[in-house]
Amino acid sequence: MSDIRALVLVCTLKPSPSESSSELIGRRVLERLEAHGATGEVVRVVDHDVRFGVSTDEGDGDEWPAIREKVLDADVLVLATPIWMGQPSSVAKMVLERLDAEISETDDEGRPLMYGKVAIVAVVGNEDGAHHSHAECFQALNDVGFTVPANGSTYWVGEAMQGTDYSEKSPEPEATAGTNDTAAANAVHLARLLQGAPYPAQG
Repeated sequence: MSDIRALVLVCTLKPSPSESSSELIGRRVLERLEAHGATGEVVRVVDHDVRFGVSTDEGDGDEWPAIREKVLDADVLVLATPIWMGQPSSVAKMVLERLDAEISETDDEGRPLMYGKVAIVAVVGNEDGAHHSHAECFQALNDVGFTVPANGSTYWVGEAMQGTDYSEKSPEPEATAGTNDTAAANAVHLARLLQGAPYPAQG
């Protein structure tokens, strides 16, 4: 069967080499994707000069086009984001805004270029907001053409009003490890199905 390529976009607010729970969960999801036959890489978005905007290239040194090429090469996109004030991070929202340009980017059969690609979302944070963050991200990703697999979300949130981070939990919480694997297995399965049976031509 065809190789499946995965890309993890980490949407932490912290540049490298700062520790990031969002990157940790993204890497753990990638490990599970690789266990199911995929290969891939992790990109921490704030390590790159990505400009605000809704085009494929905002010019003047914008580094989104290089990241976009990785998205185009991938079969599975993992969006890994922290929760801030009950919301996905501003970096995650910037990524979604940049992906908005893909609505008008089509292949030779009129399909958006993101058709045939699978998206899963990994969320970490304290207290609450995981389901809301998933909903925001999935709605936007689906709008631009990504397909969401069954149980395509994974998350960890800590208890209310405490300061423990996901990166401080050792071993990894069993429930999160399980959802990491389920999301990864279903994403690879769906990506293979879409390779064999693409969406119909548009128009």
